[in-house]
Amino acid sequence: MTTTGEELVTARGGPWWWDRRRSAVFDGGLAVVSALECGLEGVPFAREAGVPAAVGVVFGVLAGSVLVVRRRWPIAVVLVAIAVTPAAMGFLMGVVGLYSLAASEVPRRIIASLAGMQSVGVLIVMFVRMRQNLARGELDVGDWIVPFASVTMAIGVTAPPLLLGLYVGARRRLMESLRERADSLERELQLLAERAEERAEWARGEERTRIAREMHDVVAHRVSLMVVHAAALQAVARKDPEKAVRNAALVGDMGRQALTELREMLGVLRSGGDGGQRRERASVPLAAVGVAAAAAASRAVDEGEGPCLSEIEELVGQSAAAGMVVDLSVVGESRSCAREVESTAYRVVQEALTNVHKHAAGAKTYVRLAYRVSEIAMQVENEAPPVVGAGVSAGLPSGGNGLVGMKERVSALGGVFVSGPTDAGGFRVSAVIPAS
Repeated sequence: MTTTGEELVTARGGPWWWDRRRSAVFDGGLAVVSALECGLEGVPFAREAGVPAAVGVVFGVLAGSVLVVRRRWPIAVVLVAIAVTPAAMGFLMGVVGLYSLAASEVPRRIIASLAGMQSVGVLIVMFVRMRQNLARGELDVGDWIVPFASVTMAIGVTAPPLLLGLYVGARRRLMESLRERADSLERELQLLAERAEERAEWARGEERTRIAREMHDVVAHRVSLMVVHAAALQAVARKDPEKAVRNAALVGDMGRQALTELREMLGVLRSGGDGGQRRERASVPLAAVGVAAAAAASRAVDEGEGPCLSEIEELVGQSAAAGMVVDLSVVGESRSCAREVESTAYRVVQEALTNVHKHAAGAKTYVRLAYRVSEIAMQVENEAPPVVGAGVSAGLPSGGNGLVGMKERVSALGGVFVSGPTDAGGFRVSAVIPAS
């Protein structure tokens, strides 16, 4: 049995080539028993060979003790067993050695060759000894019994350990393969879990950015108009009470519209995460919760009651009511498009007008909307402001995320977004979005 990696390091706990200490003890016990057997069988061998009995005993002990290396060198054990077969010794060594050889990683052709040699050796030795016993009159059986007994003995000594060893070796290799496959699967699952966590984190970041962009678009424009109207209200409160009342009414309308849009968005976000998902969250891994939260947020924004292009005139009218000189022109036949396309186009115009309120208060602005065959184009361009920095002095803060958010929206739909200053000192925002 072969092990690799950490299993090999943790499995080795025995001396020399043994993986475990009990394996060394077991092989040592087998070697002692085999040495005793061969030592006892060495006495009649020495008598037949005409040598001192001590020589036969020593020879048998040395030959039998070879069994201790059966796990490391099984071929050597089988060769020694074949060599001492003519001396009628090493029965245990031959059986255990052949089993160890069959269960090892030695090629099958070598196993078959050595098993055949051992079987032939046992057959010949058994046949010769039985013929000798018949000739001396020690056996009184028929002649047919000699080859039958010889063949039976040869098969009985070699076939069972050979088949058992092949089975154990195949099972051991199968278990090792399954263990390696399980380790590989565990590593793959761990890698997939790490990737899922990374994707979940990326999805959470994307949805946080998207929700922040939506909140920015909803709040920034309305609040910017409210600030402009509040400034105008403060300026004309004593000089023109009627105009102050109108401005106050506009501020109230803007505030109510902003609150309505916020309630709609937060309501959709809240409804997207309740129900069964809330009950299952305790038993779901963190990565799955992140993916579910991101999906719920994406679904909330997509399913929300977003604005459409038919509301562009109202949007421009709100800016005009706040004192902006704005000109709207629509080219082409008006038609309905996909919800995300119309919502993105509306948000681009809305954010561009908000930037005009912030950075170019009082500047004349041109809003152009063009319906083309397969796309929608929009452009918001303002002239140079009459007073540089008017927007900033009015107290309108700028986070610098408006243009970035517009570009992200347009790029997500496969469109093109361009923004920058004009030669006349103004600023232009242009976008082209596929209609489908």
